[in-house]
Amino acid sequence: MDDRHDQDAADFAVDLTNCDREPIHIPALIQPFGFLIALTADWLVSRASANCPDMLGVSVDRMLGQPISAFFTSDAIHTLRNRITLLRGADSVERVFSLALTEGGPAFDVAVHFSGQLVVIEGEPAAHDEIEASSAVRSMVSRLAQVDGMAAFLRDGARQVRALTGFDRVMVYRFADGGDGEVVAEALRPGTDSFFGLHYPASDIPAQARTLYLRNIFRVIADVNAQPVPVVPTLDPDGVAFDMSLCLTRAVSPIHVEYLRNMGVGASLSISIVVEGRLWGLFACHHYAPRLPTFAQRSAAELFGQIFSMMLESRERAETAEYEGKARLVADRLMSAVAQDHELLTNASWLGDIIFDTIPADGVGVYIDGRMSLSGLHPTEPAFASIVTMMNRVAASQVYTTDCLSQVLPEAAAYADRVSGLLAIPLSRRPRDYVVLFRAEQLRSVRWAGKQDKTIEHGPNGPRLSPRKSFEAWSQLVKGTALPFAPAHLRVAEALRTALLEVVLRMSDSADVERQKAHEKQELLIAELNHRVRNILALIRGLLSQTRDNAGSVEDFIGTLESRIHALARAHDQITADRWSPARLYDLIEVEAGAYLGEQSEQVRLTGPNVLLTPGCFTVMALVIHEMLTNAAKYGALSDSGTVSIDWRVDEDGSLLIDWTESGGPAVIAPTRRGFGSTVIERSIPYDLGGHAEIHYRLAGIEAHFCIPSTHVVSVLPDRIGTERAKAPVAATPGLLKGRSVLLVEDNMIIAMDGEDALRDLGADVMTAASVASAREAIAIRPVDLAVLDFNLGNETSLPIADLLVERGIPFLFATGYGDGLELPIRFRDMVLVKKPYSGATLAQALEPILGN
Repeated sequence: MDDRHDQDAADFAVDLTNCDREPIHIPALIQPFGFLIALTADWLVSRASANCPDMLGVSVDRMLGQPISAFFTSDAIHTLRNRITLLRGADSVERVFSLALTEGGPAFDVAVHFSGQLVVIEGEPAAHDEIEASSAVRSMVSRLAQVDGMAAFLRDGARQVRALTGFDRVMVYRFADGGDGEVVAEALRPGTDSFFGLHYPASDIPAQARTLYLRNIFRVIADVNAQPVPVVPTLDPDGVAFDMSLCLTRAVSPIHVEYLRNMGVGASLSISIVVEGRLWGLFACHHYAPRLPTFAQRSAAELFGQIFSMMLESRERAETAEYEGKARLVADRLMSAVAQDHELLTNASWLGDIIFDTIPADGVGVYIDGRMSLSGLHPTEPAFASIVTMMNRVAASQVYTTDCLSQVLPEAAAYADRVSGLLAIPLSRRPRDYVVLFRAEQLRSVRWAGKQDKTIEHGPNGPRLSPRKSFEAWSQLVKGTALPFAPAHLRVAEALRTALLEVVLRMSDSADVERQKAHEKQELLIAELNHRVRNILALIRGLLSQTRDNAGSVEDFIGTLESRIHALARAHDQITADRWSPARLYDLIEVEAGAYLGEQSEQVRLTGPNVLLTPGCFTVMALVIHEMLTNAAKYGALSDSGTVSIDWRVDEDGSLLIDWTESGGPAVIAPTRRGFGSTVIERSIPYDLGGHAEIHYRLAGIEAHFCIPSTHVVSVLPDRIGTERAKAPVAATPGLLKGRSVLLVEDNMIIAMDGEDALRDLGADVMTAASVASAREAIAIRPVDLAVLDFNLGNETSLPIADLLVERGIPFLFATGYGDGLELPIRFRDMVLVKKPYSGATLAQALEPILGN
């Protein structure tokens, strides 16, 4: 599309890399529309173009080696020196309009720059149409700034350049990473064929030409058929060629002239688009006849190109910033979720749902500690393992991407339809763990401006590469490649890599902390077990000692000791069966009576509310009830056909009052001595529980009264125990809540998890909410059949949810850790209240009357 190499040098071998090695910056030729003079540091003429006699009226032989003051006026030299002082940087060029160089001679438009140690002066006849470049460009830029969207911005830029230069075709040509390019916008003279969307191979603009475009951002070829003018001498006395990289009049290589002729182009102009120091693309202008915009027009076009580049850079940065801002929000959400639940990092489906919003892909794979998780379009697990092995060789613990996996892993060609490109995000400092995004093969038709083939031909300059002669659109089906990941995607991936690495390191630290906690917990459990075993051994020792002192015989000793130990064991079983949770007084008496009395247990009649006791209280009461039943069976009402009535109630301060009344048995005679059993009955409750115990030996039967302080009473459930018959202990019914949707409102995660398990064991479909807002949302989304509400939710209560449930007629109960100290509003005084901690059996007992089962 622009400068090609000069093939006049016969020492270049003919091969396909000639273009990239040709020294196109030293052709020693200029275009004939201007002249060139090169001066040494002391302003002696070092080189001059052969057309100086025509332009300046002075022969080249006369000029070489002479001071320029011999030919230019002092005013002209003064002006040129002033301009040279304004040069900043190695690649800057200054211009002077309508400057008379020789005495009485014509005016020229002049450009000056440095080439090494030489001062280069180029001139062309002045057009005397100076425009105010800044004003013209200002209006163009103002119009351009109002355009919305990148496509419209590029298209309007092409229109502005065409309006300024008058060329038949102005294209915005964008370079791809591989050096080839595409026409992404254009402005045309009516009747001209469109090149929009055509691709051009990298060889059309070889590497050294792209380098020149970065240094010399404006280039014009006024007439492709014009005969170039030599610059003499070609080499200086040291044999060094003249570097013409920045020369405005630098001639064109014969190959590029032929290239343009094959396209039917008579003149061309290009303005480099440089973004962040890289060659983004070009304004490539074609005219189908010779054309040379005036010096002023070209200067304005160059200025517009520079401002256009800055505006394009600003727009790209804004788009990138907006994209990366959204990406950071997604990354923060991902990091927050993974920090809360490390297992999410191994869930490829979840990762894909999150990351695909930021980095579009067709599939995702996760490889951590040898474990794989794949989702979407992906390779097989063995193929994924091979990909990981390959990345361990090439990725170097950095984000790695390729749009053609089969080039680096040939066996990947077998599954290119599913995976042709990838972006790998390493999760560890050494190659091992990755999150890999996959892109499938993108079969796409690329429209080239003619076939890319070049042939070797023999011409007047010997064997050389021949440029394409056909530029008709030619389509090529591209296979085995995927849509490349954009630079913005790579930056987001790098941010994700850093954040995920931090999470992985935290996970490692957290695992160390958890191991330490587990070790400490194990030590604590061992110490607690040792403490409890010692207490049990001490208790057994006491039982042995006290039973021995009161036993009449060995058989009596063994029987009494055995019954007491069994009573403790039964109490312990009842407590530990529900994970050392509170247990029912009714169960204690019923189990003890059934175990000790067998069929006679029906003679024990129980009346009272459904009371839950603390484990410590339960153990003490187990021994008391055991001794009372033992005495009743040996000496009291149960030794005959009498009955034992055990009645209990909870008084105003929450204390449990138990009344034991025996009747229908033999006449009672008060004991003459006090044994161990009597001591347990009378002293255990006051000593261990801080309560009261009274026993009266009435002639008609024993009466006893016990008071258990409220601190040992965990909960009072709504149902009462039957009077005339003993009921079997209520067990949690597995299908009690089958088919029911239960809302559990609990702000403590651990308690919520236990509650979920208990409700699911009863067959419920559980929804959990931690706040009033989330509970409202749950009720709005799904039908709710039943609710369990934690009363205190941190900085709020569940009363608003309770009111909503009442409005909708949905049954519920409250759960609380406040015990009887909780004061419910009057409207909820009759609601069922369960004290924490609760078990599945406790919930079942509380829920059955609510459900009406």
